[in-house]
Amino acid sequence: MLSSHFRVYPLVILACLAIGSPALAEPAKPKPDFAVKTKAIDGTVMLDAAIKADAKLAENCLAEGKTWIAQQRTEAEPEYKSDPALFRNGPWTYERSYAVDSEVAGRYVSVLRTDYSYTGGAHPNTEIDTILWEKQLGKRISIRPFFTDLSDGSPAMQAMVKGVIAALRAEKKARGTEDDGEDYVKSIEPKLLKIGPVTLAPSTESGKSSGLKFHYAPYAVGAYAEGNYDAFVPWTALKPYLSAEGRAIFGGERPKGDDDRNK
Repeated sequence: MLSSHFRVYPLVILACLAIGSPALAEPAKPKPDFAVKTKAIDGTVMLDAAIKADAKLAENCLAEGKTWIAQQRTEAEPEYKSDPALFRNGPWTYERSYAVDSEVAGRYVSVLRTDYSYTGGAHPNTEIDTILWEKQLGKRISIRPFFTDLSDGSPAMQAMVKGVIAALRAEKKARGTEDDGEDYVKSIEPKLLKIGPVTLAPSTESGKSSGLKFHYAPYAVGAYAEGNYDAFVPWTALKPYLSAEGRAIFGGERPKGDDDRNK
């Protein structure tokens, strides 16, 4: 029979192994596709696997990301030289990530671009923008070709605004974050450059899009603590305004679970 002395050590060894076990360690962060670190700035650019699978798209996004980081560095470096105390907690952090949100008809790729920055304020800042990539042409496009008229204040733009506001009201009610006076409504205008970043929503029908999905970062349509919002407008609400190209790509319904992907 083992003495109590020898019974203790196996437990200690097991505990040490458990602490050092890779299974219990925090998952390693993916390696950035571009990174810069100085005393003033810690900047990274990340591309998801789906983007890196398309060489032209990856090149386009990475070039834009590098330019963005360079701009932040140009602004931060003089601040560090003039007032190092602003960086007492370390360099300012800037992170830009690109992720595919949907692909429609094997041709149109919707990309979410998320910018995270922290410069020592009360909390970090997040901004969201979108890219619509046309694979056959190898370039960025807008949603204009899918509609007969997307001029400012057009019936199609009015219908989009109506759909966005309805979706945001429903989501705020579900979260219990309704705003008195609905001030956020004023920021949503019937203009393609003012309504909000947009992607083509996936569909239950293969090769189709179920409608448009508008993306709003914290502060855009509510308090910072409310986080991000997505506003989905089904294609059926926009059917009267679709072009021939639009009628070819829209159809089906929004898949279950898609409304939880970007919150």
